[in-house]
Amino acid sequence: MNDRIGHKLAILPDQPGCYLMKDRQDTIIYVGKAKVLKNRVRSYFTGSHDTKTQRLVSEIVDFEYIVTSSDIEALILEMNLIKKHDPKYNIMLKDDKSYPYIKLTNERHPKLITTRKVKKDKGKYFGPYPNAQAANETKKLLDRLYPLRKCQKLPDKVCLYYHLGQCLAPCVNEVKTETYKEMTDEITRFLNGGYTNIKANLQKKMHEAAVGLEFERASEYRDQIANIEATMEKQKMMTSDFTDRDVFGYAIDKGWMCVQVFFIRQGKLIERDVSLFPVYGEKEEEFLTYLGQFYSLPENFKPKEILIPESADENLAEQLLNIKVLKPKRGQKKDLVKLANKNAQISLNEKFALIERDEERTVNAIDKLGKAMNIYPPYRIEAFDNSNIQGADPVSALVVFINGKPEKKEYRKYKIKTVKGPDDYESMREVVRRRYTRVLRDKLPFPDLILIDGGKGQIDTVKEIIEDELGLNIPVAGLAKDDKHRTSQLLFGSPLEIIPLARNSQEFYLLQRIQDEVHRFAITFHRQLRGKSAFQSALDDIEGIGPVRKKKLLRHFGSLKKMKEASVEEFTELGLPIKIAEALKENLE
Repeated sequence: MNDRIGHKLAILPDQPGCYLMKDRQDTIIYVGKAKVLKNRVRSYFTGSHDTKTQRLVSEIVDFEYIVTSSDIEALILEMNLIKKHDPKYNIMLKDDKSYPYIKLTNERHPKLITTRKVKKDKGKYFGPYPNAQAANETKKLLDRLYPLRKCQKLPDKVCLYYHLGQCLAPCVNEVKTETYKEMTDEITRFLNGGYTNIKANLQKKMHEAAVGLEFERASEYRDQIANIEATMEKQKMMTSDFTDRDVFGYAIDKGWMCVQVFFIRQGKLIERDVSLFPVYGEKEEEFLTYLGQFYSLPENFKPKEILIPESADENLAEQLLNIKVLKPKRGQKKDLVKLANKNAQISLNEKFALIERDEERTVNAIDKLGKAMNIYPPYRIEAFDNSNIQGADPVSALVVFINGKPEKKEYRKYKIKTVKGPDDYESMREVVRRRYTRVLRDKLPFPDLILIDGGKGQIDTVKEIIEDELGLNIPVAGLAKDDKHRTSQLLFGSPLEIIPLARNSQEFYLLQRIQDEVHRFAITFHRQLRGKSAFQSALDDIEGIGPVRKKKLLRHFGSLKKMKEASVEEFTELGLPIKIAEALKENLE
């Protein structure tokens, strides 16, 4: 704890609010909330903590705080600050999964579709269905029961669906508004849990058809009833009513929390969602933060009510979510919450072994690597590699590892622009200058360590750009390879020296993974460019084939090999005149 932190701790207010922890680069790494700021923030710098929290505290060099007038304001502010700053130690539920809905469109000729996007378009949405197969099966069943249109735009003639009895063919027939209303009302009742009444109605119609000796119609009703039973009644009934609700349970141990969500729709448990993440505050408050983030994601539709464990604060949850929140005390609902809690604890126990192994391979390996190099733990590592063959199509590649894992969305490819011929030093100089000029300009996060595929020459070249030209203080190290092109040594320091790492250590394996990944990424990019270049050069001497036609041929055939196998007719089908197509074929043979 430095002097700045010590002075700030002495004047912390005993009021609710949020606090923002910062690292040495003035980056916000954690946002928390507290009912009493003075007590919560001080707790990080006193007493003992688990390894995970110790790691967070070790990076804190400053903090800020914002006082609020209530706990709910602190909770909402915390959510907004996490969304704004995306601190690396906070849970940030990603919008990387979307659940399907069944949608009844609001049109003159309505249709039934499955969609993963909810829009304010006056359509009726039913769901979400965490199990996409259940949504598709239900939609197929409704398609068989109710002959709404299936096409995006009305065609000029009837289609196969009309002949199958699954469309009224509004393209050629006049369909009354009342007919659509009757069908859409029934679909709405069906999807709101009223399919048992619809099934009973079909049974009545089947009986009447059989009495009237209309056996073919009776068999159609029988098949529809069988479809309903197969699709809607194959799950065990979970609740006695048809209220859509989400049931939450959680467990916490060793600084990790697991949250289980049961999605109950139309009285049935249709799916569950499991989230596992580290926590640094009180479990009840972390759970409320999770709830707020969970329902801020567009795919997580708010049901009519949610059930939460007894230890959580339902009043704060209700204010935060603006829906009915219950902490059941007895009966079936309490049993559901207990079941969610039990599943959360089981999932947490199962994951601990995997977490410990993963931590050993990643974050712990980073800590050990930092100690071996005598630098801060390099939680963000950026690695570069060049690729060319005799100077042709020179490229460079950057990969980023965060907390010991590849962050592929931050990978970058570079075409070398200013260097002629095979010059690794100048290529590296250009790429590093371009990369960190942009980092400075766009205020992107700085790496804790830069790794170069090479030795002293490459390291000195990069340090010239980083330290002398850009004035940055970022450690630069090199990865040397042995005669079998395997990671051999880590070079670092001034003067440069070999950092001793055991060949069977996790930190050495981490460096191997990084070096292999950046090499793979660079080679793949170079092959793509080389293939494209070879493809286009084969077309250079053919009159009538310019940049536009080259691009069209490349997009269609994808490779020179496939284009050589093509016929003159295939070229003319792409719009080439016959003479140019014949010249192309002749040139390729």
